[in-house]
Amino acid sequence: MKIITKKLLVKFSDYISPALLATILAAIISGVLLFVSPIHGYADNGDFYRAMLTNSIYRLPYDHTSTIDYVVTKFGIYQYFNENGMIAFSSQTIFIQIALFFNKIFYSTKFFDIRFLGAVYYVFYLGAIYLLTKSFVYPYKRVRSYMVALLVVLVFADSSFTLYFNSFFAEPVMYIFMLYGFAAIMLLAKGSYKRNWPMITLFFVSIILLITDKSQNAPLALSFSAVSIGMMFLPHFRARRFAIMLGMFVLMGTGVFTYTAIKKEFNDVNQYQSFTHGVLMDTGDPSKKIEKQGMDEQFALLREEDYYPKTYTVIKVDNGVIQKKLLPNNGIGWTLKYYAHNPKQFGVLMDLASQDIMITQVKAVGDYIPSSHKPSKQLRYFTTYSQFMGAFFPGKFAFIIMLLIGLISCYSVGLYMDLREKRPHGVVRFFLVFGLCTIVFFVPIIAIVGDGDADLAKHIFMTPLSLDLMFVLFISDVLHHRLWDTSPREEFLDEAK
Repeated sequence: MKIITKKLLVKFSDYISPALLATILAAIISGVLLFVSPIHGYADNGDFYRAMLTNSIYRLPYDHTSTIDYVVTKFGIYQYFNENGMIAFSSQTIFIQIALFFNKIFYSTKFFDIRFLGAVYYVFYLGAIYLLTKSFVYPYKRVRSYMVALLVVLVFADSSFTLYFNSFFAEPVMYIFMLYGFAAIMLLAKGSYKRNWPMITLFFVSIILLITDKSQNAPLALSFSAVSIGMMFLPHFRARRFAIMLGMFVLMGTGVFTYTAIKKEFNDVNQYQSFTHGVLMDTGDPSKKIEKQGMDEQFALLREEDYYPKTYTVIKVDNGVIQKKLLPNNGIGWTLKYYAHNPKQFGVLMDLASQDIMITQVKAVGDYIPSSHKPSKQLRYFTTYSQFMGAFFPGKFAFIIMLLIGLISCYSVGLYMDLREKRPHGVVRFFLVFGLCTIVFFVPIIAIVGDGDADLAKHIFMTPLSLDLMFVLFISDVLHHRLWDTSPREEFLDEAK
């Protein structure tokens, strides 16, 4: 029986590799979600206008007045000069422009169908799934390799991620190119290709696109620079280490540029909500605490107020008192000082962020189009993984810290053994895991300090994605017996031939 099973697996693997299997399944699962009627996506929570106006797209009048409840598929394309200019710099514009190009060729020059944008993301996404799966299983084609491929589909074809494709949210660029960047590093670590430069180029291009996608990604340049250090240990690569250092310099410059490109309006939004949804989120009376830090206690009345209120507000944000006495005085420095004097409150907010850390589906908006005749609600199609992790992942920041310490310690063993044996795999992998751990640790802190608890699920998007990548990496390494010992084995070498 074992011989027959082995022969069948060999025959199957000759035609369909684990990477190809994962790609086919992801294509079917996400394709049905995005393109089979009634299609799905994410409705507009108010953020779409930035990407739309920048790319000369506008909202058409339609029957359903609540854009937050249903997915809108048709938009107008400006037929005249766009006086709005660039609302916010973002690499997302590249993909919207590609979608517009094909939309004008195959559909209309006056109207834009969101499915063209979904299709552009879809193509890049499938390429990422293929490389990602290969990076986990190379050079194996055993049963366990196909198990890892199925795990990749379960985690990374989850609808909570792919629903973003049919929307103007910036997260698809972050999602897709994080997968590319991770895959490139792991393929380099395993020596999957004879030449290293294509994967090195893919890594830096992917991360630059990721960082420039959203202003809040600027600090990630530090984490990915740490990941880049691992490439210095690749064999026969001394002459090209200058190129790696140059790439790291470009990453840091990209982070600085992305941060400085933030416009005043977005700075004001972040500062206002970091105060109203962060500093003032105290179970007691916050007025005395902010007064101690030099802020007028009357501003305590702004607790839980949004910069763009949906209904009524205590005071308009454009009021002179807000513009002259609050916003200029509660920058990041003031906020950090406040939390330093109130560490217990900061700990409560970090636990609040941790409770949402694995909830990747945007709960504030609908997922259905109006013609589906469904009430505004959340989709459950292929969301088993995200629902499970959202329900059972411990919502304590202390647990996350312990988890990160465990992961770094575990992969430190592989780092030590491969440094001793002069192998690159464990070294490159360690710096990758270390870089991802810094993302998991710092992103929730940056989100709380920078914007309070407002829209946390989207602001900490990179945290669950980084954790998911490390979880699948860990399981793959355990199944393939390469957690600590990365030395090539005869059985693996036979499979690679």
